[in-house]
Amino acid sequence: MALNASTTLPYGVDRVAATFIDEDFLRHTSEYVGGTLESFQIDGDVAGPFTTTTVRTLPTTRLPEIARKFVGEKLTVTQTEKWDAPTADGSRTSNISLKISGAPLDVTAVQRLVADGGNTRVELEGAVTSSVPFLGGKIADAAEPMVGKALNIQSQQAQAWLESH
Repeated sequence: MALNASTTLPYGVDRVAATFIDEDFLRHTSEYVGGTLESFQIDGDVAGPFTTTTVRTLPTTRLPEIARKFVGEKLTVTQTEKWDAPTADGSRTSNISLKISGAPLDVTAVQRLVADGGNTRVELEGAVTSSVPFLGGKIADAAEPMVGKALNIQSQQAQAWLESH
């Protein structure tokens, strides 16, 4: 299943990128959806290529009942982002991978922070797949809207966060 989203934020790429890797912001977005930020780590110098690893515990209350029977009351989601060095105009790309404990889903996405004058266009493209024989497609189709919404919350919350910080 495909994920596609685009948002424009009225801030430069450097500020948007700094927000997306700010531990306090990540804690805020986790708590915003009723979850907990368990850990956050940056490997490398953020001026060049680097990797972040974010581990969150999220409630399953919005999942269909049948899904909750399999995964329980909470999910542990590990999000790895491999960031490229900035391009000449400051734009950045990160390759995102989500692993959801106890759920047979693989989520991969590419997020681009594109310099657009003094603004940043946040473009997200990705896919949700499942390795379960026969039912995998249905599982991925059911999960895709929730995964897409979760990834979009970051951009939506970044606007409010940047206005207040």
